[in-house]
Amino acid sequence: MTPRSMIIATGHNVPEKILTNFDLEKMVDTTNQWIVERTGIRERHIKEPHQNTSDFCVAAALQALDEADMKASDLDLILLATVTGDMRFPATSIFVQARLGANNAAAMD
Repeated sequence: MTPRSMIIATGHNVPEKILTNFDLEKMVDTTNQWIVERTGIRERHIKEPHQNTSDFCVAAALQALDEADMKASDLDLILLATVTGDMRFPATSIFVQARLGANNAAAMD
Protein backbone atom coordinates (compact mmCIF):
# COMPACT_ATOMS: atom_id res chain seq x y z
CA MET A 1 0.00 0.00 0.00
CA THR A 2 1.29 3.44 -0.91
CA PRO A 3 1.56 5.80 2.07
CA ARG A 4 -1.01 8.57 1.97
CA SER A 5 0.64 10.84 4.51
CA MET A 6 4.28 11.63 4.96
CA ILE A 7 6.66 14.30 6.13
CA ILE A 8 8.84 15.31 3.20
CA ALA A 9 10.35 18.51 4.60
CA THR A 10 10.60 20.48 7.80
CA GLY A 11 11.20 24.09 8.74
CA HIS A 12 12.10 25.90 11.91
CA ASN A 13 12.03 29.43 13.24
CA VAL A 14 12.67 30.98 16.64
CA PRO A 15 12.76 34.53 17.99
CA GLU A 16 16.08 36.32 17.56
CA LYS A 17 16.27 37.60 21.14
CA ILE A 18 18.15 35.20 23.43
CA LEU A 19 17.98 35.18 27.22
CA THR A 20 20.84 33.24 28.81
CA ASN A 21 21.09 31.84 32.30
CA PHE A 22 23.69 34.52 32.99
CA ASP A 23 21.06 37.13 32.10
CA LEU A 24 18.69 35.43 34.56
CA GLU A 25 21.36 35.58 37.28
CA LYS A 26 21.05 39.37 37.12
CA MET A 27 17.25 39.23 37.53
CA VAL A 28 16.61 36.55 40.14
CA ASP A 29 18.50 34.61 42.81
CA THR A 30 19.84 31.75 40.67
CA THR A 31 22.98 30.63 38.89
CA ASN A 32 23.77 29.22 35.49
CA GLN A 33 25.03 26.02 37.16
CA TRP A 34 21.82 25.55 39.18
CA ILE A 35 19.62 25.91 36.09
CA VAL A 36 21.78 23.69 33.86
CA GLU A 37 22.05 20.91 36.48
CA ARG A 38 18.28 20.78 36.94
CA THR A 39 16.98 21.50 33.44
CA GLY A 40 19.84 21.31 30.95
CA ILE A 41 18.73 24.71 29.66
CA ARG A 42 21.46 27.26 28.90
CA GLU A 43 19.47 29.82 26.93
CA ARG A 44 15.96 30.46 25.66
CA HIS A 45 14.56 32.48 22.77
CA ILE A 46 12.20 35.31 23.75
CA LYS A 47 9.63 36.77 21.37
CA GLU A 48 9.05 40.49 21.08
CA PRO A 49 5.66 41.85 22.25
CA HIS A 50 4.46 42.36 18.67
CA GLN A 51 5.29 38.77 17.66
CA ASN A 52 2.89 35.82 17.83
CA THR A 53 3.37 32.07 17.70
CA SER A 54 1.76 32.04 14.27
CA ASP A 55 4.51 34.34 12.96
CA PHE A 56 7.13 31.70 13.71
CA CYS A 57 4.90 28.91 12.40
CA VAL A 58 4.36 30.69 9.09
CA ALA A 59 8.10 31.29 8.66
CA ALA A 60 8.85 27.62 9.42
CA ALA A 61 6.08 26.45 7.09
CA LEU A 62 7.38 28.61 4.23
CA GLN A 63 10.84 27.14 4.77
CA ALA A 64 9.42 23.59 4.66
CA LEU A 65 7.34 24.33 1.56
CA ASP A 66 10.40 25.72 -0.19
CA GLU A 67 12.48 22.66 0.79
CA ALA A 68 9.71 20.36 -0.49
CA ASP A 69 9.23 22.42 -3.66
CA MET A 70 5.53 22.71 -2.88
CA LYS A 71 2.92 25.46 -2.71
CA ALA A 72 0.63 26.06 0.25
CA SER A 73 -2.28 25.04 -1.97
CA ASP A 74 -0.72 21.54 -2.14
CA LEU A 75 -1.19 20.98 1.60
CA ASP A 76 -3.93 18.70 2.90
CA LEU A 77 -3.47 19.34 6.62
CA ILE A 78 -1.90 21.88 8.93
CA LEU A 79 -1.36 20.34 12.35
CA LEU A 80 0.02 22.70 14.97
CA ALA A 81 1.09 21.73 18.49
CA THR A 82 1.80 24.47 21.03
CA VAL A 83 1.01 25.57 24.55
CA THR A 84 1.59 29.21 23.59
CA GLY A 85 -1.01 29.89 20.93
CA ASP A 86 -1.81 33.37 19.67
CA MET A 87 -4.97 33.34 21.79
CA ARG A 88 -7.22 30.82 23.53
CA PHE A 89 -9.71 30.73 20.70
CA PRO A 90 -9.69 30.32 17.76
CA ALA A 91 -6.92 27.83 17.05
CA THR A 92 -3.56 29.29 16.00
CA SER A 93 -3.44 26.91 13.03
CA ILE A 94 -6.18 28.82 11.24
CA PHE A 95 -4.05 31.98 11.30
CA VAL A 96 -1.19 29.97 9.79
CA GLN A 97 -3.55 28.48 7.20
CA ALA A 98 -4.88 31.91 6.21
CA ARG A 99 -1.47 33.59 6.00
CA LEU A 100 -0.06 30.74 3.92
CA GLY A 101 -3.09 30.73 1.64
CA ALA A 102 -3.49 27.00 2.26
CA ASN A 103 -7.16 27.01 1.29
CA ASN A 104 -7.27 23.26 0.54
CA ALA A 105 -5.87 22.23 3.92
CA ALA A 106 -7.69 21.35 7.09
CA ALA A 107 -6.16 23.12 10.08
CA MET A 108 -6.14 22.12 13.74
CA ASP A 109 -4.16 22.63 16.90
